[in-house]
Amino acid sequence: MASPPDLSPPDHLPKGRTPVQRGLDLQTISIYAPVVSQLAQVEEHLRELCQTDIADLDPLLDYALRSGGKRVRPALTLLAAEFREHERQLSLIMAAAVELLHLATLIHDDTVDNAGLRRGKPTINKLYGNHVAVLLGDYLFATSATFVCDTGVIRVIRRFSETIMELASGQLIEFFTTFDPSKARRLYDERIYRKTASLFCTSAESGAILSGAPEHEVQALRHYGYNVGMAFQIVDDLLDVQGDTAEVGKPVGNDLLQGVLTLPSIMLMERYPDDHPIDALFAEIKNGGPDSGSSPGSRSSDVDRLLNKSLDMITDSGIIPDCFAIIREYCTAAATALDDFPDCPPRRSLLEMVDYIRERTR
Repeated sequence: MASPPDLSPPDHLPKGRTPVQRGLDLQTISIYAPVVSQLAQVEEHLRELCQTDIADLDPLLDYALRSGGKRVRPALTLLAAEFREHERQLSLIMAAAVELLHLATLIHDDTVDNAGLRRGKPTINKLYGNHVAVLLGDYLFATSATFVCDTGVIRVIRRFSETIMELASGQLIEFFTTFDPSKARRLYDERIYRKTASLFCTSAESGAILSGAPEHEVQALRHYGYNVGMAFQIVDDLLDVQGDTAEVGKPVGNDLLQGVLTLPSIMLMERYPDDHPIDALFAEIKNGGPDSGSSPGSRSSDVDRLLNKSLDMITDSGIIPDCFAIIREYCTAAATALDDFPDCPPRRSLLEMVDYIRERTR
């Protein structure tokens, strides 16, 4: 195996910026304003993981953490807890746990998908191979579980365990429906709930529980998390068919190349049952072997032609506005879940988060 590239820590941040602000745009910084100091503490919890007694493990952990996104899920936990006075150390621990769980799932997903890029950077499996990636994901899963146990709240621990089961079963559903249109539409909502929305639910619900919120508030915030998570995944589906590769950080059309049918491609097949190129694309990929769709250099010109035709048809057929209509429904439901909460900074931030998720471009 080739030597991995230099994984030394990033350059020092500009003066006045905390680690959590690295890579955030002005909109997300505004959303996080009520909990920005807490997010910085979460970041410190995460950074401490990079100081183990295993020298070769530390740079792997550092790279995984630096490859993280905008920390939406831990922010959701902290914001959900902010409606009430509470022991903040518990919500800080939980916020770190949900981010670690998220990172673990990304590493495993990239390994299963044989993905080479994540947010514009080489994946762990690309740099170190699948064996190391699987074990690192396992390490992060286990670490996240120890964090949750430190809360000492059985309900939260149980919900977190259920979420891991949901995440894994969502990945299994995706595997069993790959290249199988007959199953994909029927199981689509269940798949994206388990793979994505379940962790949003748990992020919000656990923050509410740890703050001592009454049950109706816990359920309202869980409902918020569900709808935000469903919207988040459908936006992801759209970015895969019309996003900018440089901004999204992975190749456009990658889901179709992996045989994964998302909402835009499902709608295309339903709208043009006898006149769409997806069946032909899947047949060409399967005939070419397991790696035929994985990279431009390894796939045939027919695969590229059929992929581009599929993406063009999705763009030209009115499917994208229809997907956005569904996204708006989920976003409206998320905002409505907050109706009974008082007007205060965390509520305003959660409403801003709805707008951000609907409008995001990466």
